Amino acid sequence: MHETLEPVYDQVVGRNPGEVEFHQAVREVLDSVGRVIGKHPEYARAKIIERICEPERQITFRVAWQDDHGEVHINRGFRIEFNSALGPYKGGLRFHPSVYQGIVKFLGFEQVFKNALTGLPIGGGKGGSDFDPKGRSDREIMAFCQSFMTELYRHLGEYTDVPAGDIGVGSREIGYLFGQYKRITNRYESGVLTGKAEAFGGSHIRTEATGYGAAFFVREMLAARGESFDGKRVIVSGSGNVAIYTMEKVQELGGLVVACSDSDGYVVDESGIDVALVKQLKEIERGRLAEYPSRRPSGKHIAQRQVWEVPCDVAMPSATQNEITGKEAQLLVRNGCIAVGEGANMPTTPEGIGVFREAGVAFAPGKAANAGGVATSALEMQQNASRDSWSREFTEQRLEQIMVGIHARCYATAEEYGVPGDYTVGANIAGFIQVADAMLALGLV
Repeated sequence: MHETLEPVYDQVVGRNPGEVEFHQAVREVLDSVGRVIGKHPEYARAKIIERICEPERQITFRVAWQDDHGEVHINRGFRIEFNSALGPYKGGLRFHPSVYQGIVKFLGFEQVFKNALTGLPIGGGKGGSDFDPKGRSDREIMAFCQSFMTELYRHLGEYTDVPAGDIGVGSREIGYLFGQYKRITNRYESGVLTGKAEAFGGSHIRTEATGYGAAFFVREMLAARGESFDGKRVIVSGSGNVAIYTMEKVQELGGLVVACSDSDGYVVDESGIDVALVKQLKEIERGRLAEYPSRRPSGKHIAQRQVWEVPCDVAMPSATQNEITGKEAQLLVRNGCIAVGEGANMPTTPEGIGVFREAGVAFAPGKAANAGGVATSALEMQQNASRDSWSREFTEQRLEQIMVGIHARCYATAEEYGVPGDYTVGANIAGFIQVADAMLALGLV
């Protein structure tokens, strides 16, 4: 880290004690943008880096709701409105027991730079709750969502803050949230939430967008090295939205996805993962991957083990943060992995990134590779604002153009700053400069 940024990082740690994920995200960005300081002394004079590390607004609130048996539950809700220099706050809501202030803050910080890379007019924010939707009935989830939105609605608006989904929040939850927003405000403000069902203002391929976008980015990254997905063995962690549609698009692009996982272990299928079966198990039946082999004999379930032990050419971590440590990275490198594309947010630890960098593995950081979801959310906002609906083909074409553009921007920026092929540095600097220039133009706000 540049010596002038060490005090900034120390200040972040001191102001946000115990929020280790946020500290990690900030350090990664500061490690990269030290290269910018000499070229742009105006950033230091205006304290841009200090300001960009401090959220514009942090909202914490109680969420009280009643289950099917009449028992009252109390959860905690969060919304971090991190930076609006480029547009209204934009970022998902995560419902998971692990959610706390530090998780939401790290996600919001990452979102600022990710959204900047899309080139679309959206700022960065994130939110969620420690509510666990797993095992809850539809009525219980609706009750929670209605209570959550009853507090959050006053902070939202299509020109203010536009949430979307994340882990634990799909089109069902977005529907309940939007219904309550409409009920409270008496406004059909479609653009206030994205990730909606197509029946009431949602965009085609929003569900698929993060996974498709990650596959497009890795395709471009491989092409920059004279490679392609053709004939490559690919493993994907997770089996939720991002993982499923990463697998689907990778197989369309010629890769062979041989393994995916959930919290109970992983499935390996040397004939290629049956994505339709995974969709059936996870999206429709809300079941477990352990059931996969009973319906497809070529598959084998390995309980309580990590998918990273499966030999591959390309790894796509698509589950959660910090799932690849230095140890897993070393295992992947030993087993022949040549490229890694992050579909999740910060799934690789700094030690893991260091292992990949030293081994010459092409590495696509999440703020670049998984930007397809928020890019398509912004496209949904465009359609809502114009009372329009685009075809599936046109929307996917726009997504692909955006991801190709993000890759080109990261690649060119890394070369400009003397680290060719380092997409982490390229993404961090490109996103940072766009936000920093906007903040300078807006003055001290």
